Amino acid sequence: MAHRHYDLLSLTVLTALEVFEASARHLSLELAASELNVTSAEISRQIKVIEDELGVPLFVRPGTGVVLTSAGKDLYTELAGIFSKASDAVTTIKLGGRSRMSQLPLPTRSRRSG
Repeated sequence: MAHRHYDLLSLTVLTALEVFEASARHLSLELAASELNVTSAEISRQIKVIEDELGVPLFVRPGTGVVLTSAGKDLYTELAGIFSKASDAVTTIKLGGRSRMSQLPLPTRSRRSG
């Protein structure tokens, strides 16, 4: 089995990260659900996927609304930066410009002799 270059888990978890980011940004599962055009129950299910994968809670629910845990704050800070950079690169490419990413060397594939 090939080892993934980035330890980003499965596509299911990547989708859940988008859900988490919206939920953390709004500090509301309902607003995240509205933004992503899904139900609040689906938001909760996706958050549980990440929490189960990481083994830590990302939110506490003290009655109404949600509050980020320390781990949730850390994850949100990183994701917000990553999503912002990705969005900037996509916008630049759509406008016909060259993104900063185009200045990086292209990945190389290793070849086996044989």
